[in-house]
Amino acid sequence: MNLLVVIVVHLLALAAALPTLPAGCPSIVSREEWGARSSRQIARRNPLSPFLMVHHGGIRSYCTTKEACSRIIRSYQDLHMDDRGWDDIGYSFLIGEDGNIYEGRGWDRIGAHAIKYNTNSIGVCFVGDFTDRLPEDVALQAFYKLVSCSIKMNFLPNNYTLLGHRQAKDTMCPGDSLFKEISQWPNWKNVTSN
Repeated sequence: MNLLVVIVVHLLALAAALPTLPAGCPSIVSREEWGARSSRQIARRNPLSPFLMVHHGGIRSYCTTKEACSRIIRSYQDLHMDDRGWDDIGYSFLIGEDGNIYEGRGWDRIGAHAIKYNTNSIGVCFVGDFTDRLPEDVALQAFYKLVSCSIKMNFLPNNYTLLGHRQAKDTMCPGDSLFKEISQWPNWKNVTSN
């Protein structure tokens, strides 16, 4: 009986430590759920970010199931950690065409997705290559929900600046079709940092 009490107390403490999402926030697939490797190092940042940076994976691998998205996201993490030598996957969040949002570094960790913006932005990557087409509507809707939730939780201000990765670096990211789309969205700014 004492062991059961200890387990219950431990589980309650663990649940209390997890962030509670306000009403209206989407569920987010945790790192554990998609099979993330452990971070080599965790660097925290001020959680309120004035910038929201949009990326795409740039690889013509798409996913419409949690299993397939998790597999692709693990490959992104392997590329970032093994080939590029980063501490973890670079993005704060990733969105698959299954409509799920996947936790990368999350809201309060410094990213590795856009030099000059890593310490003051949330980096969101759409899984796949969006040069010639847009992500499926279910993925775009997930993005809008993530932004709304980020504002509700005070991780983004209402007047945040939306940028595509190519505005921070000479790259094709987030793909021509996706970049053209986000340039029509509220909060997008026509700025470059090259």
